[in-house]
Amino acid sequence: MPVFTELLSKGRKREAFRVASTLFWVILIALGALTVVWTLVAGLVVPAFTGSHIPNGLTAGLSRVLFPVVLLLSLTGLLVGILQSYDEFTIPAIAPAVWNLVILLGLVTLYHRFNGNDRIYAYAIAWLVATVVQFLMVFAALRRIEFRIRFVCDWRDPRVKQVLILFIPVTISIGIVNLDIFLNAGFGSLVSSAAPAAINDAFRIYMLPQGIFSVAVATVLFPTLSRMAARRDAGGMRKTLGNGMRQINLLLIPSSALLLVLATPITRLVYQHGTFHTTSTHLVGTALFWFSFSLPFAGVNLLLTRAFFALKRPWIPTKLAAINIVVDAIVSIALYKPLGIAGLVIGTAAANVVMTVLQLWRLRIGFNGYLELGQTTMITVRILVGTVIMAAIARGIWAGLDHLLGQSLPAQIFSVGIASAVACAIYAKLMLTMRVPEARQIQGLIMARLRSS
Repeated sequence: MPVFTELLSKGRKREAFRVASTLFWVILIALGALTVVWTLVAGLVVPAFTGSHIPNGLTAGLSRVLFPVVLLLSLTGLLVGILQSYDEFTIPAIAPAVWNLVILLGLVTLYHRFNGNDRIYAYAIAWLVATVVQFLMVFAALRRIEFRIRFVCDWRDPRVKQVLILFIPVTISIGIVNLDIFLNAGFGSLVSSAAPAAINDAFRIYMLPQGIFSVAVATVLFPTLSRMAARRDAGGMRKTLGNGMRQINLLLIPSSALLLVLATPITRLVYQHGTFHTTSTHLVGTALFWFSFSLPFAGVNLLLTRAFFALKRPWIPTKLAAINIVVDAIVSIALYKPLGIAGLVIGTAAANVVMTVLQLWRLRIGFNGYLELGQTTMITVRILVGTVIMAAIARGIWAGLDHLLGQSLPAQIFSVGIASAVACAIYAKLMLTMRVPEARQIQGLIMARLRSS
């Protein structure tokens, strides 16, 4: 996106479209060839990665069905980047929801067409079909910006080479961040056999507000940051980053507080059914409690990383991500024996805090020591005050309803839902009363959307 946006900002639209088309065909040829190769050798390769208790024929067959998803998601990602460069976010936002819906419909339609273990093919086929639908939705949306894929594959184009070079540190950075999941799983096995699964289950809940709020803010601001970087508009980037960090804090700090005070009730509501019992709820709730502390820092990290990408300096967050993993490993090793599963998640939280501090420090150097941190700190203090009040109200309402209604599934839905809804409404009112500018921005967006509809 930074390369494509830079060309657009300089009025070189034809060249930008040529670069995008070349990348489309490079991805299609490279990953298409890899897909064909995998289809041919899956039966030989799969046994090396599976145990004797897993049916290799079924695994190989499923991988053949699913492998084209890699190609489709890669092409979809490229096209989404093009759309977002033009501030087109609607279809990229809707497409994942349609993707999930198609998977559900596919499962219902195909499940009874298979027998025994082969019924899992219904899920694999539904996944593939859903990914095709998602790709076609995004591809069709290109008409909004009058972009057409051209039959050109000029891989010697210096801009194409620039994208591929920038691709290397970004890929390493993403790989390093995902390594944190494997670290937690590895150290978790030292705590107990149930710890890795508990951490994974807690992480799924933790990622919900992360995906809804911080990913949304970072995604919307990334094209803007890229355009400002192309124009060398340092003042604009500082203002945009400061506003983005405050928006993330406004949304994720209260989300973190709700996860903290309602960790066990939320875990019980989401997971405690069937063979998932109170012991599992305790483990997942403990992990979720400590995960909640890292939520705002992880959200800010995502935005700051996008800022480095916009500046075409991806090696900086990549190196910092490596430090992040080292911090996580050291803290986890130091704490897993005395604190168990909590010690492992504290390692993740500590690493996110360190990553945030390091990224802010490095960006401040690049922006001559000014990043609106004073204003951000002042607003964050107001957010924290409102969050404490909100969290106390949420815990109090839930405790009263839980005592009154019991723990049947409808009662849990009602008590957790009402406690969260009332607390969030009070928090919103507090933020507007405290004159938090970012709260007024969100209120303005909501009112404008309601009026337009």
